Amino acid sequence: MRHNPGVTERDDVDGIVEQWQRERPGMRPEPMAVFGRIYRLARLVGDEQERTYARWSISRGEFDVLAALRRAGAPHTLAPKALAASLMLTSGGMTGRLDRLERAGLIRRSPDPADRRGLQVTLTPTGLELVEEAAEAGLAVQRRLLDALPPDDQRRLADLLRTLLGAVTDGGS
Repeated sequence: MRHNPGVTERDDVDGIVEQWQRERPGMRPEPMAVFGRIYRLARLVGDEQERTYARWSISRGEFDVLAALRRAGAPHTLAPKALAASLMLTSGGMTGRLDRLERAGLIRRSPDPADRRGLQVTLTPTGLELVEEAAEAGLAVQRRLLDALPPDDQRRLADLLRTLLGAVTDGGS
C-alpha cells in the first residue's frame, strides 16, 4: 500500500467493519468499507456545500434547481417536470423549492406557450448572477477537498465511481 503523507491509515469505518467481522465472521461486511465512506463523504461535503450556499441565502437543493436551469442554456428555462426528473424529486418537493426561489426573485414561473396546461420556469437576471457566483464558490470547496488526492487519483476515483453508479443505475443492483 502506498503511503500518502497526511492520509489517515485507519478511520471509523475500519472499526465498524472489524466489529462486524469479529461479531459475525461469516457476514463479509467489506462493502461497508466503500459505502460507509461514500455516505460519510456525501454528508460531510453536503454540509460544507450548505454552508457555502448559505452566503447567498439558498440551500443546496435550491442551488441544484438554479444550476439545472443555468446548465439548460439560454433562455435558462425548463418545465417543472423536467426539473423534478433531473433532480430526482417529487412534484411536491419541486413545488416547495420553486415557491421559495420565486419569492426570492431568483426564478419566475410562466405559462408554457407550447402547452396551455403547462408551466415553464426561468432564471431571472438576479438568479443567473447568483447561480454563477454560487457555482464558483461551490466548486472551490470541492477542489479544496479533492486536493487531498493527486490529480491522477482524482481521475481514477471519478472513473471508478462512474462505473459503480452505472452498474447500480443499469439494474446491476
